[in-house]
Amino acid sequence: MKNNIPSLAQTLPNTLVDIIAWQNTQSVSSDFAPLVEAITQHFSTSLDAVILYGSCLHTSNLAEGIADFYVLVNDYRTAYPKQRYLAYLNAWLPPNVFYLEVVHREQILRAKYAVVSTADFEYGNQFWFHPYLWARFAQPARLLYARDDSVRLRIHVAMAQAVIKFLKSSLLALESQTLDAEEIWTQGLMLTYAAELRAERETRARHLAQQSLQNYTLLTAAALPALMGLLTAQSDEQYLCHTTPADNRRARFHWRLRRWQGRLLSILRLCKATLTFRDCLDYAAWKIERHSGIHVEITPMLRRHPILWGFKVMWQLLRRGVLR
Repeated sequence: MKNNIPSLAQTLPNTLVDIIAWQNTQSVSSDFAPLVEAITQHFSTSLDAVILYGSCLHTSNLAEGIADFYVLVNDYRTAYPKQRYLAYLNAWLPPNVFYLEVVHREQILRAKYAVVSTADFEYGNQFWFHPYLWARFAQPARLLYARDDSVRLRIHVAMAQAVIKFLKSSLLALESQTLDAEEIWTQGLMLTYAAELRAERETRARHLAQQSLQNYTLLTAAALPALMGLLTAQSDEQYLCHTTPADNRRARFHWRLRRWQGRLLSILRLCKATLTFRDCLDYAAWKIERHSGIHVEITPMLRRHPILWGFKVMWQLLRRGVLR
């Protein structure tokens, strides 16, 4: 597979891959280093890469937040030499999600990391129907560790494919109109948020688009040659979206399917997280309260039966509109 990567990279706009590569070299807080070191020691020879994404990428505040990493491994079996069931779970429904704490300079640094094979990372960012991967990695991220230059290139190419997949899937659902990069990415992020069980409000999508607007403006312009006439550059950083009513109907049907698929996948991943993610209930409650202001009580019954009782709590949150 590695031998095919250079030819695959040639099918993408070179400028887009270059922007992704530049983006991945931007500096981050030194506080992430102890967490990355702990991950590299844990996965040893099976580790291909460590990628930082999410809110801590923007704030670099680990005193109150939890860092989000994607850990790319070359093989699930070598990643879990003594826990074969984890390898099966990871291959069946990637990723596996784990929790990590590291004491550094009398401070506890916390991280959540998702494990996926490099091959699944490449395939998912280009071909998955559901946006679970490509919605995340079309957004800014930082490659904090790569095994070698070959792996580094594979990740840059996969992230570039995520941008193309995100833009094509989003633009097809929009009516033919003139809009700018902020509106393109805001609308796209709103669609991808709706495809998962998330507590974030719709205003979160616009905030993210505005927060990284310079980056999204560069990515949109660089991706233009690969969008097959869906988008035409106008003056003053405006774009004309070329879609037909048939495009819209088909794309919106696809997004409805993704929404239902996302609910099923979210439930399955939450069930799986009870086997891999220490204190997953506390983390989920913290995240819901952080984004919605709604407090979720972790009862003794919920701790004893997290899957069975969790369905009841999830249903209550869906009815109240906390999860969408």
